[in-house]
Amino acid sequence: MLLRMLEEGMQVDIILFCDTGVEFDGMYRHIEKLEQYIGRPITRLKAPESFEYYFYEYTPKRKNPNLNGYRGMSWAGPNTRWCTGMLKTRIINRYLRELQKEYIIIQYIGIAADEPKRVKEHCYPLVEWNMTEADCLAYCRERGFDWDGLYDIFSRVSCWCYPLQSLEGLWKLRRHFPELWEKLRYMDSHTWRKFTKRYTVEQLEIRFAFEDERQALGLPIKGKVFFDALQERLQNTYPHERRTHEPENSETEIREGKASRKKSVH
Repeated sequence: MLLRMLEEGMQVDIILFCDTGVEFDGMYRHIEKLEQYIGRPITRLKAPESFEYYFYEYTPKRKNPNLNGYRGMSWAGPNTRWCTGMLKTRIINRYLRELQKEYIIIQYIGIAADEPKRVKEHCYPLVEWNMTEADCLAYCRERGFDWDGLYDIFSRVSCWCYPLQSLEGLWKLRRHFPELWEKLRYMDSHTWRKFTKRYTVEQLEIRFAFEDERQALGLPIKGKVFFDALQERLQNTYPHERRTHEPENSETEIREGKASRKKSVH
């Protein structure tokens, strides 16, 4: 989106990158490459506390009484995307509120045309241009961007420890980034919420290792026979696994104020 906006001469005053602290190293290198290509600085925003602090330590007043006594926010979930709220949305909104004291803000967001459910109240050039995610990737590749190889591995790139990514994405994380996978195993062993609704990270390690074993023997890794054998392997390894996956929405709404002058933000 940014590249086409600049190529078409659209007004872009500020370019924002909100760093969660758990991005792939390749994404940081991509941001640096982008800055060099466009010849403009990218403003980096970051929460005052780290992802690890919120994950292990920060304990808000729980909306769900069943979670009283648990420490830290633990893993995000479908109804508990605290990392988006606390490490991105709030930080961006706080930054924009300061600008709104002096400017009218026009905020451009890079939601693609094939993500209509994510379109809300801001400006979405990709939707107006009818550019899908595939179109955007091709557009950027034509200009020499490869995200340090991340999109050659993953179909979609987010924080490396994001629990809502696909099983395929997690399998690829284990295969291509073993040091991050080991860190994920450590984090999961020191928190209380189950990584996904079905699996802890250690259970995923068992599943992926089991898949490797079966593939080496020429056996299938899908179907009833496979899943029955997997269930037996998991039960024999962790017969008394009990972890909560209770939902809790910790995000809060932040109001945006009025302003008097115009500023374009990407």
